[in-house]
Amino acid sequence: MKLFGRLFGSKPATPIPAIRFGRYTDSNRTAAKEAAFDAALKDFMKENYLSAYVLFFDYLLDGEEQNLRAWEERGELRFEFFQGSKKISGYANDRKFYAAARIAKAKTLQSSFMRRLLEANFDLKYSRFALTPDDEITIVFDTHTADGSPHKLHAALRELATIADKHDDILVDEFEALEIADFNVRRELPDGEKATKIAYLRNEIESVFGEMDMGKLPADQYPVAYTYLLLDLCYRLDYLTKPEGFTMETLERIDRMTFQQDGKNAAEKNLALRKEFQLLLDRPSEKLAKELYEVSTTFGITPPIDHQKLMVLIDQELPNMRWYADNGHDRIAQAIPSFIVGRGLFSFALPPPDKDFFHLLMQILESDYFLSLGFQPLAPAGLLDEKAIKQAIRGIVDRHSDEYPRLAFDLKQLNFRNMAEFAASYLMVVRGLDLGKGG
Repeated sequence: MKLFGRLFGSKPATPIPAIRFGRYTDSNRTAAKEAAFDAALKDFMKENYLSAYVLFFDYLLDGEEQNLRAWEERGELRFEFFQGSKKISGYANDRKFYAAARIAKAKTLQSSFMRRLLEANFDLKYSRFALTPDDEITIVFDTHTADGSPHKLHAALRELATIADKHDDILVDEFEALEIADFNVRRELPDGEKATKIAYLRNEIESVFGEMDMGKLPADQYPVAYTYLLLDLCYRLDYLTKPEGFTMETLERIDRMTFQQDGKNAAEKNLALRKEFQLLLDRPSEKLAKELYEVSTTFGITPPIDHQKLMVLIDQELPNMRWYADNGHDRIAQAIPSFIVGRGLFSFALPPPDKDFFHLLMQILESDYFLSLGFQPLAPAGLLDEKAIKQAIRGIVDRHSDEYPRLAFDLKQLNFRNMAEFAASYLMVVRGLDLGKGG
């Protein structure tokens, strides 16, 4: 079959420094990828199932991620792809589509983790946890080929892959009877990079705790101010250190707890969030280091939003900065635009220009951290480098000009008086960007 001869190769795209930030998103696929998915649907409707699946995997392939390969073997389509540290492998033939991921090996069978997985199965729509004869915990999806449309496969494989990636580190960390099975790392981080990220995590948590304890604003009277500080911290740590496992789950839990409707007021929530950060502060450095590594990813976990919804986020939150700025509470004032950027990058798949502009503002706000990782300093020691910043902005506009011909960034609107005022003015310019693709 000629379709099996497709190349599922990759193209190297390693930045210098070779450091990646933030969460993977699959929401901005190229027109060629979308065409592959449409072609897969057409072949499936014609009952050309295996050729439809080849096209479907072509759609999922991200060359820069090196995330997937597929090949013909004995008349079947074999495949494997990666979601974080997990490899999902399987096969498809004229009768069946099957995929599975190994999660953990049980040294002894215990009712505690087996009950946990049984309960988890009730929340799964397509896949299920299972135990192999070798006492390995796996997560499995299978379906009759005739029922396995590309739409169904996308939903099912996304569920299987994201659950597998989330559960391996968490289960092994919680249950001593389990050990990791089939752990895949794309790139081990250099020890120096790990040390820098761990030091940043510890220093930033301690700094926010110090502000809560010793700041000019009483934490019990101005709890929302400290909620901004805590959430800004959460999103920065997630984006800038890009942890896996326990640390990632803790940061996600902090985000969930903040917006959960549980009857707690802001001050009570802040205390609960602080306890979660304390868990990270108390975590041994060797365990933190084990959660810092590069992986390949197939499915993004954040929903896409358009520029208009990003405007709403800016409009809702940025005005809250003004009182703090006018009354000399510079740290809280700066935390609010930083929170907006962090929440956008943490919670959503942004349009490419918005993502690049948000990353640049993060790089400016955390210039000393980026410098410690080997990047050009854009605001060393908090001093804004106007020339370098404007050059970086022009670079983003040029990079996206073909796809977004109306994109223009009004540099004259930037206020370089201090970091907080700069960040606010920068976000207002981003808010007014025209991301229309027409001429």
